[in-house]
Amino acid sequence: MPWRIVVRHGPHVEKLRCQTLPEALDALEERARAVANGPKLDAVDVHVRTFSPADQISARAELKGPQRLRPFIHAGIDVRGDGSIVAWSGGMRREQITMVGGETAYAALRRAVQSTKVEP
Repeated sequence: MPWRIVVRHGPHVEKLRCQTLPEALDALEERARAVANGPKLDAVDVHVRTFSPADQISARAELKGPQRLRPFIHAGIDVRGDGSIVAWSGGMRREQITMVGGETAYAALRRAVQSTKVEP
């Protein structure tokens, strides 16, 4: 089964399929870097609270697979409104992946995903 990648940036949705995990991680990183270099968001004031650009998600790149219905791996990258990048894992309950030893969010995502056992 192929790995699925979904990149959401504003109203645009891009869907990709990759045959191997390293290929999927490379494609996800390439798309997330392209979005992160784009324009930054402004603060949003809703009269009760002001959301700074760091509080907003500008784009999300998700990796799922290799199963179709209930994938073992569901992880990705969030690009915040100020251009910062956060790696996460989990489906409904996303947990931030901690970066160890000065690694980037992309390296932290690779470490977390590749350390997960995929076969039942």
